[in-house]
Amino acid sequence: MPVGNCSQSGQKWPENVGILAMEVYFPYTCVNQEKLEEFDGVSKGKYTIGLGQRNMGFCGDREDINSLSLTVVHKLMERNSISPNDIGRLEVGTETLIDKSKSVKSVLMQLFEKSGNSSIEGVDTTNACYGGTQALFNAVSWIESSAWDGRLAIVVAADIAVYAAGSARSTGGAGAVAMLVGPDAPLVMEQGMRSIHMEHAYDFYKPNMSSEYPVVDGKLSVRCYFHALDQCYKKYTDKGNTLHQKIQFTLDDIDYAIFHTPFCRIVQKSLARLMFHDFLCSTESSNSESEGDRYAGLLQFRNVKLEETFQDEAKAKEIEKASMKCSQTMYDKKTAPSLFLSREVGNMYTPSLYGCLTSLLFSEPLESLAGKRVLFFSYGSGLASAMFSFNISNDISSGSPLNLLVTSLKDIPERLASRLQVEPEEFVKTLTAREITHNKNNYSPSCSENELFPGTYYLTNVDEKFRRTYQRTVDESSKEGCMVV
Repeated sequence: MPVGNCSQSGQKWPENVGILAMEVYFPYTCVNQEKLEEFDGVSKGKYTIGLGQRNMGFCGDREDINSLSLTVVHKLMERNSISPNDIGRLEVGTETLIDKSKSVKSVLMQLFEKSGNSSIEGVDTTNACYGGTQALFNAVSWIESSAWDGRLAIVVAADIAVYAAGSARSTGGAGAVAMLVGPDAPLVMEQGMRSIHMEHAYDFYKPNMSSEYPVVDGKLSVRCYFHALDQCYKKYTDKGNTLHQKIQFTLDDIDYAIFHTPFCRIVQKSLARLMFHDFLCSTESSNSESEGDRYAGLLQFRNVKLEETFQDEAKAKEIEKASMKCSQTMYDKKTAPSLFLSREVGNMYTPSLYGCLTSLLFSEPLESLAGKRVLFFSYGSGLASAMFSFNISNDISSGSPLNLLVTSLKDIPERLASRLQVEPEEFVKTLTAREITHNKNNYSPSCSENELFPGTYYLTNVDEKFRRTYQRTVDESSKEGCMVV
C-alpha cells in the first residue's frame, strides 16, 4: 500500500496490519472426556482417540455470551494497558444469540462509558463458526481504508457450544478470544493471499430460538467441511502461484497450518487432505519428485480426482489413511502444536481457530516462530469458509511486539491446569439447568460464584423485561474488586 495521507488529520497509510495482542478466556469448570466415555456408555477411546479430545470446558447459568465477551475484552485491555480512547472499532463474531436485535458489541460499550469514548464502529457478525474471521477481516479492512482514523480495533470471537444429549455432546466447549488489531503488528495479515468459498447447506443450524442446541447432520457437516477445505486450498494455492511466481505453491511454502477445530482428529485429516491435493497437482505437472519417497504410499491413487473421495466412501477411507501416514511428520511439525487449547477446552466455535493460533504461539520456541508464514482455514456451517495467512515478525528481541505477545500467552497451560474438573453427572446437571433457564426472565442464576476464575464477569439477574446485569469477581492480580455493569 502506498504511503500517503489517509485522513484530514494527515494520518499515514498503515503498514503491516495485523494482530498486536491477544487474550483468551475459557470457563473454570471442565469435564474429562475419558470419564464422559464411561458415563455415556460408548466404546473406550471414542472421544479421546476417535475425536482426539482430553477435556471439555463448559459454563453454568452464571455465564452467557455477554459475560464471556466482557471478561475477555476487559482482560485484553487490562493486561496490555490499552486506553479505551485508543479504540475506534470493536467487532464481535458469535453464533451464541441471546437477543435477536441487541448486539453483544453494544453490551461491551459499558467498558468504555467511563472514558467517554462512544465513537466506536462495528457490531456483531454471525454465521456459525465463521463470524470471528469475518469480524477480523472487517477490522483489518477498516484500518487499511480511508475511513481509518488512526485508532486501533478489537475483534472478539466468543461462543458457548452445547449439544443435546447424544453423540454430539462430547464435541462441545466454550470460550472467547479477543484480538487487538492495528499497524506495525508482530502478526501481519498477508495481502492478496485470501480465498473464500461459500454456499448454501443445512449441515448445522439453529432454527429453534427457544433452545441453545443446534440441528446437526454430522455426516453432511464433515463432508461440507472437507469440500470447503478443497475449494479454499485450490484458490489459495492459485493465488500463491501468481503472487509468488511459483510453478506450484504447496505446503512446503507454509511453515505452520492451523484449522477450525470442531474436534482435533479432523484437523489431522485436513492437513493430510491438503498433502493429497499437493500430490495430485504434482502428478498433473509431471513433477518427478512425486515419484520418490515424498509421496510414498499415495502413488496408487495418482489417477483419482479429489471429488471422487465424496462418492466412494471405501476408497475415501483408504486415501485418508494413506495420506495421514504420509503427512504424519509434517503434521507433527506444522499443525500439532496448535491443538493444545482445543484438546483441553473443546470446540469454542468462533474462537476455535484463534485458540489454535494462541496454542501455536505459546507452544513453539520464539526462535522457531520468527519470520514464519501461518496458514489459516476458517469454516462455519451453512456454509462460509476462508483460507488466508499471516506472516510472523522476525524481531524476537526483548521488548519487541512479538516477544510481548508470546509472553502474554505463556500462562494459558497453567490456567488450564488450575480448572475445576467435575464429574459427568454434575456436567449433565449443569446443562439441564441451562436448558430450563434459557431465555427465562425474572431470574437469578443458581450456580456458585466460586466456580469462576478471578476477574470473570458473571450474570447476576435477568429482570422482568429480560434486561441483564453483570458483576465481576475480584481479580487479585489487578487488585480490582467487583464491578456492576
